[in-house]
Amino acid sequence: MGQASALTNPTYYALTGPQAGLAEARGRAVRYQAEVAPFLGLPDEPTEQDWADAAELLGPGTVGAMMRPDLPLPESFKLDQQFGLVQFLAPESFGVEDPELVELGLDDVPEMVALTTLTDPGPFRSRTIECGRYLGLRRDGELVAMAGERQRLPGYVEISAVCTHPEYRGQGLAGRLVRAVAAGIETAGDRPFLHTGATNTTAIRLYESLGFTVTNRMSVTIVEPAGR
Repeated sequence: MGQASALTNPTYYALTGPQAGLAEARGRAVRYQAEVAPFLGLPDEPTEQDWADAAELLGPGTVGAMMRPDLPLPESFKLDQQFGLVQFLAPESFGVEDPELVELGLDDVPEMVALTTLTDPGPFRSRTIECGRYLGLRRDGELVAMAGERQRLPGYVEISAVCTHPEYRGQGLAGRLVRAVAAGIETAGDRPFLHTGATNTTAIRLYESLGFTVTNRMSVTIVEPAGR
C-alpha cells in the first residue's frame, strides 16, 4: 500500500488499520460504528463478495457514505446522493500550537454537536470525538469554533469538523484551529490531510492560502442496499 492508495481510500485503510477498534466488519467490508461516523470502506478493487458483505453490514434501509474516487455500483446497491470532494495535504512542518485553544472532551460533546449542526462542516456524531483530539475556542464561555482529528490511517491523520459560529467568522479562527490540530498530528509523526466539498470555494481558498496542496479529487457517494 502506497500513499496514493491509502489517501484515495481513507476509510478502508483507517478501519483496517489504526482505527480498527471503531470498526464494524463483515468480510473485507468495514464501516464506522454508527454513533462515530457514517463512512463505509471497501477494498481498492471490491469484489462481488465485498459488495454482498457491505450490504449485510449496512442492512436494509441503512445508508453508508463512501469517500473515494467514483466506483461503479452493483445492482445490489442504489445511489442516494453524490457530491464532489477535494482532498488536501498539509505542507511539511505546518502545525503551530495555540495557547488560547482548549482541548475538548466528552462533556463538550453536546456543544460540539450543536455547533456542527449549525455550521454543517460534515457529519459529527455523539461518538465522533473518539476518533482523536479535538480543539475549540471559547468566547464568554461559549464554544464558537472547533476542529479535530477524524480518519486515522497509516502515516496520515484527517483534520475534520473545521467550523466557526457565523457571528465569529472573518477573524482567522479556522486557520488557527487547523494549524493547532496539525501540530498535534505532526508531533505524533503523522502528516495532516483534510477534505472539503468541491463547491466550497471559501474553504478551498483558505486551505490554498495556508499552503495545502490538492492530492485527490474524489466523491462522497451515499449508498444503501437495494433490497430484495
